[in-house]
Amino acid sequence: MPFDHLGLSAATLRAIADEGYEEPTPVQEQAIPIVLSGRDLLAAAQTGTGKTAAFVLPILELLAPTANTSFSPARHPVRALILTPTRELAMQIAESVKAYGRHVPLRSAVVYGGVPVDPQVKETRAGVEILVATPGRLLDLVGQKAVNLGQVSIFVLDEADRMLDMGFIPDIRRIMELLPARRQNLLFSATFNDDVRRLSGSFLHDPETVEVAARNTAVETVRQLLYPVDRDRKTALLIHLIRTNGWRQLLVFTRTKIAASRLARELDRAGIAAVPIHSDRSQSERTKALADFKSGEIEVLVATDVASRGLDIEELPVVVNYELPLVAEDYLHRIGRTARAGLEGDAVSLACVDEVDLLRGIQRLMRRAIPWTVEPGFVPDRNMEPRPISGRGSPGASVRDARETRAREGAGRRGGIHPRGGRPRASGR
Repeated sequence: MPFDHLGLSAATLRAIADEGYEEPTPVQEQAIPIVLSGRDLLAAAQTGTGKTAAFVLPILELLAPTANTSFSPARHPVRALILTPTRELAMQIAESVKAYGRHVPLRSAVVYGGVPVDPQVKETRAGVEILVATPGRLLDLVGQKAVNLGQVSIFVLDEADRMLDMGFIPDIRRIMELLPARRQNLLFSATFNDDVRRLSGSFLHDPETVEVAARNTAVETVRQLLYPVDRDRKTALLIHLIRTNGWRQLLVFTRTKIAASRLARELDRAGIAAVPIHSDRSQSERTKALADFKSGEIEVLVATDVASRGLDIEELPVVVNYELPLVAEDYLHRIGRTARAGLEGDAVSLACVDEVDLLRGIQRLMRRAIPWTVEPGFVPDRNMEPRPISGRGSPGASVRDARETRAREGAGRRGGIHPRGGRPRASGR
């Protein structure tokens, strides 16, 4: 079904064509008519399937009749609020709003922590109809009377499962208390767990449900492969794989900021241009790192899980799990950075004996085994004893520790193996 069968206006269709899109993704095809009808929506779709456009496009349509060119802030109240967990994701949603809304005179803005608040105060006080925000900074601006949410008619809660993980629910409830009782509510989530369903029941009214993929599954176009390796040989193996496979653009995930910075330095020393991205870096540093990576000036972006959902890089060929995540769901979010918009991509994991339990948890979540192979010259020592992973205690404690770390990182308030040709090696068992 083409976009022009979804009830979108000529102005919106022109903007879609300007972006080079011809047909909607499944979540867009199902969600857009529901949103246009004014119904509440509970939508789950794997990351990379076009969730952002599924709510941005119909929001632009619904607000277009109120668009005006007046200079008065009073003529531009906040009518749509899009709440999202991380600054990177907020910026990317805001870019989509501007791209798809280029032919409609609706004002939009994005607010998030980690940067000076004064420019955001000035922009929001001038009048904004579509506001994209992270919870903490939004409450700061409300406290400074720079934002009034009393005329919001559409409320979007994006990445609801991540919001839950990062402990944002008290802030979200405070924000919802500031919204009009009569409004349209849209909840989007990469995963559809029981906690998300309970949250949706607290504010969605008789919602339509869209679920375009089974729970806790990876996008089919992601080729997954795991390399067993000794813990002290991971960096050497990563350098070997980069050189052997001719990788020129890859996103590498570590569990901690210290590990990300250390790995980036080691890759740099090996002649591979790399830069870390995590919460200890300023927003300007993070923005520059992402821009340099997208332009090809940087070959490797080493990130913590703060980036597992916020990054949107077109045609990213390879994602590497240098360390497996403590929370199994984060594996899906990490590998979802590749194979976006129907393209193919490769997700490679380097796992040592310390991570066997984490690997089991990931495979149990996906209900499938990850294919694996041993790289010649990097056969792991079978006699090596596992060590406790830093920050891990009981299984419950490790999940809690991981969630607390992600909350600190993202709050912002206070070819398998062959992207350039060649086939992957046969996996073993």
